[in-house]
Amino acid sequence: MERKDDHSEISIILPCRNEEESLDFCLNQIEKTIKKNNLSAEIIVSDSSVDKSPQIAQKHGVTLVKHDKEGYGIAYLEALKIARGKYIFMADCDGTYDFKEIPNFIYYLRNGYDLAIGNRFAFKMEKGAMPYLHKLGNPILSGTLRMFFGVKIRDSHCGMRAIKKKSLLNLNLQTAGMEFASEMIVKSARNKLKMREIPIHYYKRMGESKLKPFSDAWKHMRFMLLYSPLFLFFIPGTVLFLTGFLLMIWPGPLTKNLFLPALTIITGYQLIVFSVFAKTYSIVHLKEQSPAMDKLYKYITIERASIIGITVAILGVIIYSLTFSPIASLTLITIGVQTIFSSFMLSILGIKEK
Repeated sequence: MERKDDHSEISIILPCRNEEESLDFCLNQIEKTIKKNNLSAEIIVSDSSVDKSPQIAQKHGVTLVKHDKEGYGIAYLEALKIARGKYIFMADCDGTYDFKEIPNFIYYLRNGYDLAIGNRFAFKMEKGAMPYLHKLGNPILSGTLRMFFGVKIRDSHCGMRAIKKKSLLNLNLQTAGMEFASEMIVKSARNKLKMREIPIHYYKRMGESKLKPFSDAWKHMRFMLLYSPLFLFFIPGTVLFLTGFLLMIWPGPLTKNLFLPALTIITGYQLIVFSVFAKTYSIVHLKEQSPAMDKLYKYITIERASIIGITVAILGVIIYSLTFSPIASLTLITIGVQTIFSSFMLSILGIKEK
C-alpha cells in the first residue's frame, strides 16, 4: 500500500479491477475537477488488478491499496480502512461516470444530507452505456428495494455516490460483492439517514465489463430478501398457515381427508420459522438492529420452545390414540417436532462470531 500523507476533506475511492483502458482518463478528470473547484481531496485506488492499472495509479501519485481480493464490496471496505476524508465519494473508474459532477455530491453533504446517490435514468444515457438487460433489471431491483424498505431512491444500484464518513462507519457494512450497493441503501434507510438523489450523466464504459447480469442481480435480490424475511417467509407462511387452519375446521370438498389442509399448515408454519431464522442471521452476522426481536429473544429459549413443542406433540399423540382425526393429530406431532428442533437451530444461528 502506498498513500499520500494528507488530511483531506474528501476521500475519493475508486474500486479497480483491470481498468487500464479507463483509469488514466478517470484520474485525469478527477485531478482537473479537484483543481478547478479547489477541493481538499485524496484519491484512493483500491486495486485487485492483474493488468497495468497499479502502475497507472502510481504514475498519478494517488494512494494505492493493493489488496488483490476480488469483490466490489471488498474493494471499498479495504479502502475505507485508510480513508481520512470527512466525506467519502465513490465511483467506478470505467469511464461511465462524469467526475466533473463530484462538487454536486459534496454540496449536499455539506448542507445536511448524509448520503447523496446518482440517478442514471434522470438524463438520456449515451447510446450503448447500459445493456438492455440492465435497463430492465435495475428498475425492477430498485422497485423491489423501495417496496421492501420504504426508500424513495429510483436508481439504488448507481455506483456514483457520496456519504459522510461518520454515517458510513455507523452502517457497519459487511457484504463483499455487488450487493454492497444495496446494503448501503438498506442500512441507510434503517438508520434514518437523510438521502438525496442527484441526476447524473451516464456513458459507455471503456474496456471489458466485469458485471455478471444474472448472478449480480441475484446477489442484490438475495440480500434484500435476507433483510426482509417479512416478504420472503413470514407473509407467505402466515397466509398458508391460516388457510390450512380454516380448511381444516371448515368442511368442504377440499377437506374430505384433511390432507391438503395439513400440508398447508405444516408448510406455512415452516416458512414462519424460516422468517425467524433469517431475521436472526441478519441481526447476528450482518449487524442489523431490531429492538422487537431483541425483546422476543428474551422469551424464546431452547427450554421454553422445547416444552411447547413437546406439549403440542403429546397432544397430537393423544388425539391419534383416541382416533379423533389421524391427519390432524399427525399435523400437531409434526409441528411439535419442528418447534423443538427449530429452537436448537435458532440457538446455533444466534452464536456470535468473534
